[in-house]
Amino acid sequence: MAQPVVFAAPADIDLSPNPICPAWIIEGNPQARSSTLARSADGTSSVVAWSCTAGRFNWYYGVDETLHIISGEAFVSDENGEVRRLAPGDVVFFPAGSHIVWYIPKEVRKLAVCRHSMPRPVGLLLKIWNRLHNRLTGFPIGGVGQLEQQFGAELRGELDAKSESVRAAAAARAAPAKAA
Repeated sequence: MAQPVVFAAPADIDLSPNPICPAWIIEGNPQARSSTLARSADGTSSVVAWSCTAGRFNWYYGVDETLHIISGEAFVSDENGEVRRLAPGDVVFFPAGSHIVWYIPKEVRKLAVCRHSMPRPVGLLLKIWNRLHNRLTGFPIGGVGQLEQQFGAELRGELDAKSESVRAAAAARAAPAKAA
């Protein structure tokens, strides 16, 4: 049986307490909350809404995580000490095994797509399986490959044209401001 399609508004989801490991906390009393919105049938991927109050803490990634900041801001620093500001709209990928220090000045909310890494041989087998499935059914498992092949150039052309019109409109709005 197929899983149901999930619709959610991550900014409005009620979250449950999901404490940060006390040994990871560097400063403050950050209170994390989360809710799993969806999980893949094979259990290797999940989509999670997460928020955290002010504080500084270590985070050790046991899974690949792609996150999208919904509200608030955070500053993250990697093993090299490079600090990056994350704000609404930002997307970041943290591979499994990463160690990041998070500093949250007020509160932040994010949407995270978490995926368990698989050994290379298993990933290769999955690629082979997907290609075989595509050839036998004519429809890719992910659904994107065939659409990209069929409509890719056409869609890219439309997107390029829209991007150019947006840039032109922005330039036109900025021109009177410069003249004043």
